[in-house]
Amino acid sequence: MTDETLTPERILEAAENLLRRFGLAKTTVVDVARALGVSHGSIYRHFPSKAALQDAVAERWLARKLLPLATIANEDGPATERLRRWFDSLRSTTRKSVFDDPELFATHKELGSAAREVVRAHLDLLVEQIARIIRDGVAQGEFATDDPFVSARAVFTATRLFHDPLHVAVWSDPDIEAEFDSVWSLILVGLSPRTISQT
Repeated sequence: MTDETLTPERILEAAENLLRRFGLAKTTVVDVARALGVSHGSIYRHFPSKAALQDAVAERWLARKLLPLATIANEDGPATERLRRWFDSLRSTTRKSVFDDPELFATHKELGSAAREVVRAHLDLLVEQIARIIRDGVAQGEFATDDPFVSARAVFTATRLFHDPLHVAVWSDPDIEAEFDSVWSLILVGLSPRTISQT
């Protein structure tokens, strides 16, 4: 490959492949350059530092996770069903990453720890997707809230046990699905419009 054909996307693909094989600690900019057949200076023309390259790899990985969730968030249809399907998709995608390829997931987790701003932006996008569904639910009369974004953040936080990899140790618990259903029922109660009793 020549400098003329070198693109940020090709650099990110090479970096991700090396991270998959060797992990974060053993992957350097020089390794990425060598895999592409260019000088490390060529890499720095696209990414000014190793940290910038790591951030870009983390952002690319997290963006892929957003795609199926964004599809659900942007659909029409009943908000309650979409919100449940959104969380089911988030949970299944995260579990698949953790259990199907634990070594790669460990690398991505380490990468995410180093790219805290990227991860924070990703989490904000997840909450905004939830807020989009809740806003639709308010418009459709399914939900009632004065601030869909605040409610979305609360819902995301309330379900963290079931989708945050920090809690992976409890995901094999045979009661985990029943526990999620219980939390889900409380969420729906909290989002449902209040009825005024006639006395």
